[in-house]
This record gives sequence, structure tokens and C-alpha cells, in this order.
Amino acid sequence: MRAPGHFAHGPEEIFRRGHCRAARAAPMIRAMPRIAVIEDDETFSRQLAGWIRSARPDAQVDQWFNRDDAEAALARERYDVVLLDIELGRERHAGVALINAVNKQGDGVPVLVVSAMPAAIYRSIMKALDAWDYLQKTTFEEADFVETFLELLRVARERRAQQGTPQAADDELSLDPLWQRTPLWRGQRVNLPLTAQRILATLAQRRGEVVSYEELFDVVKSGRNRDNVRKHVSTIRDAFREVDPTFDGIENVPMRGFRFTPPRPAR
Repeated sequence: MRAPGHFAHGPEEIFRRGHCRAARAAPMIRAMPRIAVIEDDETFSRQLAGWIRSARPDAQVDQWFNRDDAEAALARERYDVVLLDIELGRERHAGVALINAVNKQGDGVPVLVVSAMPAAIYRSIMKALDAWDYLQKTTFEEADFVETFLELLRVARERRAQQGTPQAADDELSLDPLWQRTPLWRGQRVNLPLTAQRILATLAQRRGEVVSYEELFDVVKSGRNRDNVRKHVSTIRDAFREVDPTFDGIENVPMRGFRFTPPRPAR
């Protein structure tokens, strides 16, 4: 039976590839960011903590292995980022309760869900609960994890620097400048991963203009090629059509890029 509470800090795992690039790109955040890792598998928890410390040696990483200890810590401590599994021990959806506990604090602390549950099913569910992103175990590499983690730290820094009040890009689309909440289209949530949200924000800010592939490369952290951008745009279109089957507001401009041109509501 696993002992509750902190896991003794063992030797750190070496981040084998991608770390140097990610570490150089890491934004400056307040000294010693605090990270909560909530995972009942001690080996996997230690691996995640090792990757975090390799990417941010100044980070304080608290590791928790069951819902009760994690809930007590979330109520007691002020974390910058929370990583958690959905299933903890025999509680199949303990992570859902923990996400709700984080959201009730009203601080907008980003939650990254790392779970073995199928991403195709659970990503949209977690996004609807205001988790910031979802990684399915065994399907991502170290570089993907560190890149996502550093992005959440960057957003946490911006959240502290600004008031995360959603701003309207037009009368029907509402975007949160810090990506703390999912976009809204005609009052309904559009469930998108972070990269797709950044692309959408770029297109919406340039409404009616062609945004080139090269400009969109600036907001795509990995896979900076046209095929990858097209896949993200396809994800955006599909997400919009889930809430509005008539949506046709992203135009493909051959050989150039994309243009955001949804009709404005009638006055």
C-alpha cells in the first residue's frame, strides 16, 4: 500500500531530448514556481517530477498520491500549475473532483490532465471542466510534455500580470486573452487544445485578412509545417461545427494561408 503525502525526492530523471531547446525558451516566472503532481503511480509520478525539474530546476514539485491528500494540499497551498490523473486508486473519477476544487478557488490555476483514458473521449470532457489540456499516457514523448508544461507556466505568469477578463473578438466569438477558458461561439463552448486556440486568436485578431502560413508558424510550438497548420485549422473547424453545424468562417486561401470571415450578426 502506498504511503500518502509527499514522495521522497529521488535522483532526477534526465530529460533525453528536446530539453535544451525547451529550457532556453522557458519564460521568466517568479522564483521557485510551485507545481502539484497528483498521480497514484509512484514510478510515473517520479518520472513527471523529474522532467519538470530538468526543465525548471528552480521548481518546487509536490507529489500527492490520493484524492484526500491532494484536496487538502490544494486548499492549503498556492500552486502555479496542477498536473493530475483522472483515476486515483479505486476512485475512477477522482480527478474530476480535484479539477472542480481548483476551479472553485477562482484563481485560474491551469490544470494539465495526464491520464490513460482515451484522449478522443476524455479531452473534450476535461476541457468542458476547464482543464487546460489533456495528455494521454504512452502516446506522448518527453519533449511534448515539457513543451506543454512550460506553456502552462507562461500562461500562469500572464494570469498574474493581467486580469483574465474575456474579451470579445466580435459580437459572436469571445476569446480569453490568457486562454484560461475555452472560446465561446454564440454563447457555447468551443473545445480546443491550446495550439488551436492560439491559431484561432491569431485569425480572429486579423479578421478579414489573409494570415500566412509563416505567420501561423509563430504560434505553433512544434511541427512548423503547412500540413500541421492545416490539421490544426481542421480541428478548429470541427470544434466550431460541433456547436454550430452551419459554421463556415475560416477560408483556405490556396498557397497563402487562412482568413477568418464569419458573417457578423445582423443589427
